[in-house]
Amino acid sequence: MNKSLNEYPDVLKVTDTCEILGVGRNKAYELANSNLFPIKKIGRTILIPKEPFVNWLNSNEIK
Repeated sequence: MNKSLNEYPDVLKVTDTCEILGVGRNKAYELANSNLFPIKKIGRTILIPKEPFVNWLNSNEIK
């Protein structure tokens, strides 16, 4: 992760989660669709509210 979490927007894209987690696009989509943190789908676009994502990231639920 090159940027700090504060530098990301309040609503993340899957590509942002790739950067933050250091995973590939397929894994990021798998996580986004895993129900571990909330997402919003607008058409085919997946948007991820940053605060719940960061809470999940800091929790013990990472698998």
